[in-house]
Formats: sequence, C-alpha cells, structure tokens
Amino acid sequence: MLERTVLVLNRLWQAVNVCSARRAFVLLCAGQAQVVHSEDGNFLTHDFASWRDFSERQPTDEMVATVSLKIRVPQVIVLMLFDRVPRKEVKFTRHNIYERDKNTCQYCGKVFDRKDLNLDHVVPRDKGGETSWENIVCSCIRCNSRKANRMPHEVGMKLKRKPERPRWQPFLHITFDHKPHDSWRHFIDLAYWHVELG
Repeated sequence: MLERTVLVLNRLWQAVNVCSARRAFVLLCAGQAQVVHSEDGNFLTHDFASWRDFSERQPTDEMVATVSLKIRVPQVIVLMLFDRVPRKEVKFTRHNIYERDKNTCQYCGKVFDRKDLNLDHVVPRDKGGETSWENIVCSCIRCNSRKANRMPHEVGMKLKRKPERPRWQPFLHITFDHKPHDSWRHFIDLAYWHVELG
C-alpha cells in the first residue's frame, strides 16, 4: 500500500510529478504538503492531523495501519512551497530543428515536406562552423545546392531568420505505473490545457 502512486501538485495546483504513498506521508508529516481530497465536487486540503481525523471518520479499503492509528492513503497531495513547473531544455535533434524552423527553408522561405529539406551549416564546418542551434537551419535541396560549402553572402543569399536555441519550455511528462485514479482527472486535464506548447 505504501508503494501506491500519489499525484503531486505544486503550490499553484499544477500537476508536476508522482511519488509513492510512503514519500507522500513523509511530506505530509513534515508539513511540506497537504492532502487534496474531493468531496461533492469541492477540493478540500488536509494537514496530517485533519487527514488522520478524516480517516477515522471515513475509513476506506486503502488504509495504512501503524501501531497507534489507521490512516487513508492519499491520492493527491499539494506541495506548500514549491510553485514551479519542472523545466527541460529542448534537445538538439533533427526533428526539433524542423519544428523550430516550421519546415521552412530559411533561405527561400518556402514550406516543404521534411523529406525535401536538408539541414545546413550556415557557417560551413570547414570554415569553423559548429553543429549547434545557432549555426544549423533547414534548407530546401535547391537552396542547399546553390549555397554549397560557402557563406550565404558569398552567393547572394540571406537568412529569413537568425537561428537560435529554443527557449526553455515548461515540461510535464508524468509516467503512470497503473491507470490514473479518477481523483487525478481534474488535474491531469488542466495540465493538458495549460502546459506551454513548443
């Protein structure tokens, strides 16, 4: 029972993680989290003492017994101080370069199927150009052939947009070891709508 998965919300009530019931009880006892419980469509929070009292009044099948008490296993907890959403840097991959450049040749400005695009080093590698967000762009086959191994200005070409590393993005990816509990649905649905898209 102590290994049951509990949904973790930050202080702004955004789903940010999952943890074991064991970890949830540690956070609850330390005053770093409160249990979120839904009653009649309303969300109530409980500190350890009020959750213990609530567990005595309304026991369920999902209880943990100690020497002196039985307490319900929480399904959702909210952290009292943590108000961020975990962030993750966008990986430097071919797919993400196409996403950043919106499948658009950065020289002629036309949109292509990905199969008709190449990745081009703006400053060629043999002239010291690095393989980085700031030096790789999408280019169509025609523009790539025209530019070849030269600088854009040497062949009268100009970038439509300066290539940049994408900004850090809010990141939410919660892995469930079982079907999410119904009490999570409200928070997972909110997460779906409020996580920034790339």
